[in-house]
Amino acid sequence: MPKTLSSIFEQSVDKLRSFLPGNGKKKARAYQRREIPRDQHNVSRSSISEPAKKVLSRLNKSGYEAYLVGGSVRDVLLGQRPKDFDIATNAIPEEVHDLFRNSRLIGRRFRIVHVVFGREVIEVTTFRGNATDAQDDSVDDDRKTSEHGLLLRDNVYGTQEEDALRRDFTVNALYYCIRNFTVVDFANGIEDLRNRQLRLIGDPETRYREDPVRMLRAIRFAAKLGFEIEPETEAPIHQLAPLLTHIPPARLFEEVLKLFSAGYGEATYDLLTRYNLLAPLFPETVKAIEAGEPDELIRQALRNTDARIAQGKSVTPYFLFAAMLWPALQKEWRHRQDNGDPVQPALHGAIGKVIGRQVQATSIPKRFSGPMKEIWELQMRLPRRHGKRAFVTMSHPRFRAAYDFLLVREACGEIEPGLGDWWTEFQRLDERGQERMLSELSSDTPKKRRRRKPVKRPAP
Repeated sequence: MPKTLSSIFEQSVDKLRSFLPGNGKKKARAYQRREIPRDQHNVSRSSISEPAKKVLSRLNKSGYEAYLVGGSVRDVLLGQRPKDFDIATNAIPEEVHDLFRNSRLIGRRFRIVHVVFGREVIEVTTFRGNATDAQDDSVDDDRKTSEHGLLLRDNVYGTQEEDALRRDFTVNALYYCIRNFTVVDFANGIEDLRNRQLRLIGDPETRYREDPVRMLRAIRFAAKLGFEIEPETEAPIHQLAPLLTHIPPARLFEEVLKLFSAGYGEATYDLLTRYNLLAPLFPETVKAIEAGEPDELIRQALRNTDARIAQGKSVTPYFLFAAMLWPALQKEWRHRQDNGDPVQPALHGAIGKVIGRQVQATSIPKRFSGPMKEIWELQMRLPRRHGKRAFVTMSHPRFRAAYDFLLVREACGEIEPGLGDWWTEFQRLDERGQERMLSELSSDTPKKRRRRKPVKRPAP
């Protein structure tokens, strides 16, 4: 066993005591290792992917401990199909890497291993240690916190028990052993699964300060699993929500995608609003809604996104962000027009202002911000269909996304219905039918009478 592992093991009793809920302030919730035998749970080898079983078996045969861990165990226990399979082991990353030729080391300070089987990637992590004593100088360089309690570095190997109790929620601190088919529970996660509640391991305020993104994870899991957030776990969220502003915008961008691309977007939006967590992610959108802009387009877009995910279809980040920022864009666009800017320049100015402010909260890569702008700009071009304009608009690379956005606007009652149906029919027809539609459109449009210029008569 590496020196770091053995030294941490000797200190584990003191560390675990400091890590339990309340950190001595309140009576700690009793945590102890519990093994649930095969006849008392529904996890079986058949519910695990073949690549995951291969990794577990090779690690075990090589003399290491290895367990299926986290969300995959939780989801199988709930009768769901896991999205991916993660493994925790006492083997250090270099040892895992040596065992699998089809693996790669990821990360710098705390390394993990990705074992690649075609499209499936099995993530293998070494057991990690939990909070260290403030006077423990031996690992001082590996674990640092900011003045707000935010963990800046957390790179200590540990025991399985420490690995379990440093995880965020009790329902994610479950391990499945493929050798004896038991589920190992350190934090009463099975009990919380049965009660369908989400509970943080440790003192909630301390854990949120260590990593404010845990508040977003609480929302994501509550929406996905349909769980209630346990009262002590939810209590500090309103007060600590502003801590998310200390998280790098690039990380928050990834978290937003996780929140709204899991198939429970509208439920997630409601929870974010309820716990004041939407403002750190979309500050201008929240200001616009509070000023009277409707949010129905956001809700309709999230309903459509949830339906697409349920059908196994893909979703695009730029469409999500175009919807989430639409109220802010409308407010800024209207403000500029009220100040005398023409419609088109006002739109372009509003787009620049809204995106410029948003990237201070969540970054938006250019490969997404560009298409997002085009979706917004095409909303002005879609009503203009005379002559060759319809063909030019339909040939635009972002036409389909803009058309879908138009349908969302109609569905939520932002604009009068009819334009979406016209474009739907126009796409369905061949060129001859399209020409007929354009001809009918021209005939239905009242022609403006041209004023005759007065005839200049020669002077007498």
